[in-house]
Amino acid sequence: MRPLIAGNWKMHGSLLDSAALAEAVSAGAATAGPAAELLVCPPFPYIQPTAAALLGKGVAVGGQDCHAAAKGAHTGDVAAVMLRDVGATHVILGHSERRADHGETDAAVRAKAEAALAAGLTPIVCVGESEAQRLAGKAEAVVTGQLDGSLPEGFAAAGGVVAYEPVWAIGTGRTPTEAEIAAIHAAIRANLTAQFGAPGGGLRILYGGSVKPGNAKAILALPHVDGALVGGASLVAADFLAIAAAAG
Repeated sequence: MRPLIAGNWKMHGSLLDSAALAEAVSAGAATAGPAAELLVCPPFPYIQPTAAALLGKGVAVGGQDCHAAAKGAHTGDVAAVMLRDVGATHVILGHSERRADHGETDAAVRAKAEAALAAGLTPIVCVGESEAQRLAGKAEAVVTGQLDGSLPEGFAAAGGVVAYEPVWAIGTGRTPTEAEIAAIHAAIRANLTAQFGAPGGGLRILYGGSVKPGNAKAILALPHVDGALVGGASLVAADFLAIAAAAG
């Protein structure tokens, strides 16, 4: 399967910054012709202009979250259908920062994934353990438990994506060993196959957590690593494109 390299811009940048970053990513993608599919996920206010700037340039655009409802009295929230309406094709769900900062449960993530599927978006559902959970030997159980609770029916049929991001590696510069990454990705693959049968074997599993040009090639070469969810490095076009090139 073709790797997916997704950039999570989180709550960074301005309108001008987003425009410049989108232009640099699209120009680099056109020149380098990376073997990977490229996706960028800007903050909500910048999704529409970013999607417009990248239309037809081989770089998809996604949101960083959505509400479980299609509409209603939910001040400050954004519906999946709204993301689709302004040009998004994907949405990140269940990121550890959302789970921690907003108390999102597996059930809440599952409901949001169902809404994304109903709106025609591809959900990227994030899972990952804390450092305490890993040190206690519970990493695999935590991750597979999140998968059991967060993935709705129809996830595999719609080509949903799973992103493994160990919480303790996000934004810290620390990464698990290659063996640790491979072990969790193998457990995720087994879980997806158990849940969805043969289609689960074809779903993409991304790795996230301090991915950068220096470690991307080794990580992306591991079994069952089908791309990367990139945080800080996605804010520098050259770094993001170097990670994409490492997937080739």
